[in-house]
Amino acid sequence: MSQHELAKTYDPQAVEPAINEQWLNSDAFRPKVASGDAPDDSFCMVIPPPNVTGSLHMGHAFTFTIQDTLVRWNRLQGKSTLWQPGTDHAGIATQMVVERLLDKEGLNRRDMGRARFLDRVWDWKEESGGTIVHQLKQMGASCDWSRERFTLDEGLSNSVREVFVSLYEEGLIYRGKRLVNWDPVLETAVSDLEVEHVEEQGYFWHMCYPYADDPSKHLIVATTRPETMFGDAAVAVHPDDERYQSLIGKELLLPLTGRTIPVIADSYVDPEFGTGCVKITPAHDFNDYDVGKRHNLPLINILTPQAHMLDDEHVPEKYRGMERYEAREHVVADLDAEGLLHKVEEHTHQIGRGDRSHAVLEPYLTDQWYVDIKPLAAPAIKAVKEGEIRFVPQYWEKTYFEWMNNIQDWCISRQLWWGHRIPAWYCSDCNHISVSRTTPECCEGCGSSHIRQDEDVLDTWFSSGLWPFSTLGWPEKTAEMDQFYPTNVLVTGFDIIFFWVARMIMMGLKFTGKVPFKDVYIHALIRDAEGQKMSKSKGNVIDPLEMSGKYGADALRFTLAHMATPGRDVKLDESRIESNRNFMNKIWNAARFVFMNRAEAKPDSSLRPELDINRWILAELDRAATDVHKALTAYRFNEAAGALYNFIWGTYCDWYVEAAKVVLWGDDALAKFETQTVMLTALEGWLKLLHPICPYITETLWQELHGVDARLVTASWHTPRADHDTDAVRRISKVIEVVSAIRSIRGEMNVNPGKRIDAIVACSEQVKVDLDAQQQLMKSLARLESLSWLDSDAEVEGAAVAPLAEAKVYLPLAGLIDIKEELARLEKNLTKLAKDVSMREGKLGNAKFCDNAPDAVVAKVKTELDELRAKQDEIKAAIKRLKSL
Repeated sequence: MSQHELAKTYDPQAVEPAINEQWLNSDAFRPKVASGDAPDDSFCMVIPPPNVTGSLHMGHAFTFTIQDTLVRWNRLQGKSTLWQPGTDHAGIATQMVVERLLDKEGLNRRDMGRARFLDRVWDWKEESGGTIVHQLKQMGASCDWSRERFTLDEGLSNSVREVFVSLYEEGLIYRGKRLVNWDPVLETAVSDLEVEHVEEQGYFWHMCYPYADDPSKHLIVATTRPETMFGDAAVAVHPDDERYQSLIGKELLLPLTGRTIPVIADSYVDPEFGTGCVKITPAHDFNDYDVGKRHNLPLINILTPQAHMLDDEHVPEKYRGMERYEAREHVVADLDAEGLLHKVEEHTHQIGRGDRSHAVLEPYLTDQWYVDIKPLAAPAIKAVKEGEIRFVPQYWEKTYFEWMNNIQDWCISRQLWWGHRIPAWYCSDCNHISVSRTTPECCEGCGSSHIRQDEDVLDTWFSSGLWPFSTLGWPEKTAEMDQFYPTNVLVTGFDIIFFWVARMIMMGLKFTGKVPFKDVYIHALIRDAEGQKMSKSKGNVIDPLEMSGKYGADALRFTLAHMATPGRDVKLDESRIESNRNFMNKIWNAARFVFMNRAEAKPDSSLRPELDINRWILAELDRAATDVHKALTAYRFNEAAGALYNFIWGTYCDWYVEAAKVVLWGDDALAKFETQTVMLTALEGWLKLLHPICPYITETLWQELHGVDARLVTASWHTPRADHDTDAVRRISKVIEVVSAIRSIRGEMNVNPGKRIDAIVACSEQVKVDLDAQQQLMKSLARLESLSWLDSDAEVEGAAVAPLAEAKVYLPLAGLIDIKEELARLEKNLTKLAKDVSMREGKLGNAKFCDNAPDAVVAKVKTELDELRAKQDEIKAAIKRLKSL
C-alpha cells in the first residue's frame, strides 16, 4: 500500500497522463485469445471507426464513453474482452482535405495524376491522420490498440475485394446507366443518404411551349430549373384531364431549340397543380426518369460533370460551356425576349445539397456500379424480426424496418481516387469486363493485354459494412473470428442506422452466415443546453477536449453517462460537467480522509462486522452493486451513474464517513480497527463499481489503496454477498430518518447549524430500543445537546414536530429562534416568490410566447415555475409550523 499522503485537491491533469501511460505500456487492454473453441466468457465490440480526418467532438466523446463503460465492466467480470479499434479512410472527406491543401500550393490532382496524388494522401494520413486516435486515448478509451485497423490496410482491402468479386459472381453486383445524385464540385455520385434537403427561396418560371401545328397557341409549363429545358423529351398531362385530351399525342415546339417534343399522358401528373402540364426531362429528374422509362422517351444529357452546359447538338450553341446558373439567366432572358416567358413567381422549395461539399446536386445520368440489395435485405429483416438482433431502445426497430422494406439498389461507385479501387478491368478490344480477386494480366474474354482498370472507387460504407468481421481476419479462418464473432453489441447513434448498421447486418449474414452483433444500442444525439444542434457558426460547440482539460476526463465521462437516457436528443450544459468535477473532488476528499485514518488496516471482504453502521454500509454497497449491474445489463447508463452518485456521495460520504468519525475518534480500539477495515473494504468495492465510467480517479485511488503495482483495470468486479444483517440495516435506516428530520427542521427554522440543541423522540418501545443503541451516533450527526424519549402518543408544547412513519421528532425552540422575526423573514421570502411565480405564469399564459419561443425556452420556464411553487410550499409549511407553536 502507498505510504504517502494524497494531495489535498484532485488535479486530473497531474493524474491522467501517468495513468494512461501505465495502461498503454501494459497488456491491460489486450484480450486472451483462445487457442481452441471460443470460450463463453468472451466479450467483443467494434469501435464505429471515426474518419481519419476527424477530431474528437462531443458526439464522439458520448458514444465512446458508453462503449468504454461496457468494455471495462465486462473486463472486470473476467471476460476475455476485445474492443476493436480503427479508423475509416473516409473517401470524400479525406480527398477534400488534401485537395484543399494542394490548392494552397497551386496544385491540382488531375494535373498531378492519380499515383502522385495518392502518395500525397498517404503522406497526409501518416502525418495527420492519427489525431482522433490520440484524443481517444486521452479520454481513456480502453481499446486493444495493438490491433488498430484502417479500412485501406492490406487485410481489409483483401476482404473488400473478396466481397465485391463474390457478389459480382452471384449477379448481385452489376454495372448500369442510371440517374444518380451528382456532386458537381466533387465530381462524384453520392447516395440518397448523403443528400441534405434544405428549404430555400427560389422561383417558378412559367414558360410557353407553342403548338407545333399552330405556334399562335401554346401550353404553359412551370419549372424551377429552366436551363434543363434543352433536355426535355415531352410535356406530360394527366390522362383524365379533360382540358388536354385533344392535345395528347400532338407535338410542341421546344423554345429556343427548333426541336419538337410530344404531349404524353401519365398519371404522375397532378392536374390540380399549376396548369396541369409538366415538362419531362428524363436525364435530369428522378421522377421524370421513371416517366421516361414508361413512355420510352430519349435520355438527353445536357450537362458536363462540372454542371456546365454540354457541347452537344441538343444544346443551342450560344449556351454551350456556360455554368448552369449562368445558362439559367440567359435562358430566362431569351424566353422573355421571344415572348415565351408567361410569368415568374417566388417559390420556396427543397434543394438537395451534398453533405460534404454543400453544392447543389444534379440528377445526372452516368454508368455506375450497383448492389442488387433486396436479396441481402430479406435475411437482415428476418434476423431482427426473429430476435437474433435486438435494438435498444426497441422502437428503433420500426425505423430500421421502414427503410429496409423500401430499400433501393445501392450505388457503390464513387468518382474519386482515394478509396478501394473497383476490381474491374475493361478490354479495349472486345469490351469485356474482367472482375478479379487479383490483378489480371489479360482480358478474361479474349486474352488481349489491352485492359485498363476502372477509375472509380467504392463507397466508403462498402468497406465499413464489413468492419465487424474484416477486422477479425476474414476471409481467413482465424482464432479471433472463432472467439469474438459475432460481436456482443454495437453502440451507435440513430443517424447511421441506414448508412452503417443495416449494411453490416446484411454483409455479416451474407458472408459469415451469422449476425454481426446481438444487440444494437442506439444512443441519443448531443445538443446544447437549449436543445439546439451544436455548430461552429452558432458558436455553441462544447469541445470535449477543452472540457476534459478544464474539469478532467472523468467529470466529462460521468456527465455523459448520466445523460445517456433513451431518446433522440440530450441537452448538455457545461455547468453539469462542472458539477461532476465537484463530485470527483468529493470522491478524492473522502478517499483522502479514509487513507489518512487507515493506520494498519487493509480491505477485507470476508470480514463480518459487529457494529451496525459497518454492517449497514456493506449491505448498502451490495445494493448499489446490484443496481449498477442491473442498469448496465439493460444499457441504462444514466441509472447506473445515478445509483453510483447516490451511493458514493450520499450514502458513503455524507452518512457513513461522518458516522465512522464517531468510532474513529472514540476509545474502543477493536471498534476502531473494524471501522477502518470496513471503510477500506467499502471504498474498494465502490472504486470497482465506478471504474467503468470514471477510470482515471478510480485507478489512482486503487493504487493508493493496494500499492503502485496494483491495477484496477484488470481487477475483478464487486460480487455482492448473499447474507446481510437486515436488522442492522433497519436500525441504521431509522437513525438516518430521525437525523434527516432534525436537520430539516433546523434548516426550515433557520437554526444556527453549529448550535447544539435538544431533541425529543416520541415512539414505541421497540423503536426506542433500536434508536437508543445508536444514541451517540445520532447526537453527533444531528448536533444534539441531548436526546430524550417519550411514549408514542405524547405531545410536546412549544416545539417543532416532524411526524415520521414510526415516531415523532420534537425540537423545543425556546431560546433558539425569535419566532416573530422568523415569521417576518419567511413572509418576505414568500412575497418575493409570489412575484416570481406570477411572472412565469404570465409568460406561460401568453399564447404568443408559447407559440413563438423555442421549445427549450418554454420548457425552461415551466421547470422554473415548478421549482418556485415547490419553494412556496416549503415556506408555507414552515410558516404553518411556526404559527402552531
